[in-house]
Amino acid sequence: MTVIGLDHLVLTVADIEATCDFYVKALGMQRDTFAGERTALKFGTQKINLHSAGNEFEPKAVHPTPGSGDLCFIVHNLEAAKLRLNAEGIEVLEGPVARTGAMGQFMSIYCRDPDGNLIELSQYE
Repeated sequence: MTVIGLDHLVLTVADIEATCDFYVKALGMQRDTFAGERTALKFGTQKINLHSAGNEFEPKAVHPTPGSGDLCFIVHNLEAAKLRLNAEGIEVLEGPVARTGAMGQFMSIYCRDPDGNLIELSQYE
């Protein structure tokens, strides 16, 4: 057996509305409702399923906690990403800085989502 990709991941969040607002406005993701009441954020061919803290869907992580994530997203244009964050009033914590991703070197900037998850936005060189 060999893993060939990532379909989705799950974030446990304190406030689904605040989370959707951030990821849609700041990062350009699309909000999706599925299975009647579930919420996800779609981008590219992947998605982030959202669980509301204290009301998670089973099965779930052993200790689901808002703010424990550290996520890296690839963007087409890092400068445009930085300008969008600034326009939304979101602080860039660090960057641009050189980092190494799954496919080699890239430049990254960092910010936080409403739960305090670390968000890395990166552009391959």
